[in-house]
Amino acid sequence: MNKKLKIYLDTSIISYLDQQDTPERMADTHKLWKKVKSDKYDVVTSSVMIRELSKCEENKKKILFNYLSQIEFARVEINDEIEKIATRIIDCGILTQKSFDDCLHIAAAIFTECDLIVSWNFKHIVNIKTIEGVKYVSALSGHRAISIYDPLTFMGGDDE
Repeated sequence: MNKKLKIYLDTSIISYLDQQDTPERMADTHKLWKKVKSDKYDVVTSSVMIRELSKCEENKKKILFNYLSQIEFARVEINDEIEKIATRIIDCGILTQKSFDDCLHIAAAIFTECDLIVSWNFKHIVNIKTIEGVKYVSALSGHRAISIYDPLTFMGGDDE
C-alpha cells in the first residue's frame, strides 16, 4: 500500500478557487481541488490560512470557507518551533520580515513533515531562491527536505 503524499496548501490555493479575474488559473485550481477532495492526499494547512481567509470581504470569505469545508485537512496551530523556523528563513536571507506570513506557511509545512507545499505564490514561495533556501533551512532545523510546486507542476500531465 502506497503512503499518501502529505501536502501543505497555502492561502493562494483556496483563494484561486474564487478568483474571477484569472479564469484560467481558477480552472486549474478547480482541477487541483478535485484531486484534493478525492482523498488521495493528506492535506495540511495552518491557522495562518484561516486568519488570512478571515480578512476577505464577506461574500468571498463565505465561498472560500465553503470550499475548505469540502475537504479533510489537518490544521496546524502556529507554535514557538514554527516561529523559530520562520525566523530562520528570514535570518538566512530567503524572505524578509514583510513576508512573515509566507515564512509561517513554509515553516508549518516543514514542522509537520509535509512532503511538499502547493502554492500559486510565485513571488515569495514558488521560486528558485525560496525552493533552494527551504532545503537548507529544513536541514538546519533537523527536518527532512520539502518540495515546493505550483499546482500545474504538481499535477503534471495528470488529467484524471
